[in-house]
Amino acid sequence: MTTRVVIVRHGQSSYNLQQMIQGRCNESVLTDQGAEDAEKVGSVLGQLHNVAAIYCSPLQRARKTAEIIHSYFDSAPALEVSDGLQEIDLPLWEKRKKQAVAQEEPEAYQLWKMHPHEFYMMVNNEKHYPVLALYEQAKQFWQTVIPNHQDQTIVIIAHNGINRCLISSAIGIPPARYHSIQQSNCCINVLNFKGGVEDAVELESLNQTAHLGNPLPSPRENKGVRLLLVRHGETDWNKESRFQGKIDIPLNENGKEQGRNAAELLKEASLDFAISSPMLRPKETAELILSYHENLSLELRDKLLEISHGDWEGKLKPEVKMEYPELLKQWQETPELVQMPNGENLKEVWDRAVKGWEEIVTEKGNSSDDIKTGIVVAHDAINKVILCALLGLSVSNFWNVKQGNGAVSVIDYPDGVEGLPVLQAINITSHLGTGIFDETAAGAL
Repeated sequence: MTTRVVIVRHGQSSYNLQQMIQGRCNESVLTDQGAEDAEKVGSVLGQLHNVAAIYCSPLQRARKTAEIIHSYFDSAPALEVSDGLQEIDLPLWEKRKKQAVAQEEPEAYQLWKMHPHEFYMMVNNEKHYPVLALYEQAKQFWQTVIPNHQDQTIVIIAHNGINRCLISSAIGIPPARYHSIQQSNCCINVLNFKGGVEDAVELESLNQTAHLGNPLPSPRENKGVRLLLVRHGETDWNKESRFQGKIDIPLNENGKEQGRNAAELLKEASLDFAISSPMLRPKETAELILSYHENLSLELRDKLLEISHGDWEGKLKPEVKMEYPELLKQWQETPELVQMPNGENLKEVWDRAVKGWEEIVTEKGNSSDDIKTGIVVAHDAINKVILCALLGLSVSNFWNVKQGNGAVSVIDYPDGVEGLPVLQAINITSHLGTGIFDETAAGAL
């Protein structure tokens, strides 16, 4: 039983254009660009079948976006307006320019940017914590809505802040990482609830913008380092649901095509470096991407090697289930507790992969003031633990983040290696011809 949730941010608004803080102010309206982008979202989502419900914020910039999207459905339920989708409440900053707030209230603005979970405003002589309140609002929305839509698809159209908190509260990202999730105007996100609110939730994708003509979200600032984290293309063993681990299986023909599609996606990217796990499947994927960047040499890093599945390697999932039924069940439910027989555990993988990632960020992020961009091509388990670490999650959240074969995630460090990363996009697969959903090998391991 899976509830698939498609989350959209409203189109560009008049306040967005003016760099003004909106919050719950309802004066901001869609611009012509915002309406045009909403049409593009509608043309994509209108192709979905059996959408059970469409929810939207009551604020007019989101409601108008929702009305445009709704018009593209041949048969869809009526729009359900929910106060649970209202934007973050910033009463003392609404209708003010961001730059003016930063200049006039530097300490408060710095706290908002660096420690959003600690930021508060004095409202009616009481401390109001906007991010913490919004996080609770998001949790309450899920508790109300998800039980009504088991095994259905629903669409949500709301705002930057509440979308961040919906995603964060669903998969366990702490409020401290509020600014680490990007939400572009009219972007698309996909969450998969595997049961009730308390059960596992998978982030299938974050901040898709390809339907708007932007294959990769633009960086917030033209400084720091941008890392394009790529999972290798499909192998025959991925397709068969056979555990690979450190057995060096090459790409199959579909995997090579996925690599070529990733190369097309990144063709126009100005790459400064390229790094890969030394194993065949990521190395071949990286080399296909570099066919458009022949001036770069490929650096190989052992810390990016895939998890060792030990005695499971080379076995099909049914074979593992027969020989290790309890351990496989534990791997699927509490992977952080599993020691692979004669292999690794996730903590060991986490430690080396995150250390390897931090080494890359440090090496590549301190050389100049201009933004530097590079690819890092690795594996399912490696990419998942890196993304979990960047989102402030733990080893126990391993299954909360999806990585499709040939998928691309975009991570920026706008404040340099000492600042928190911004997850601009996670698990982009639109270049693989799958639309907004990841339809790569379901049994990939």
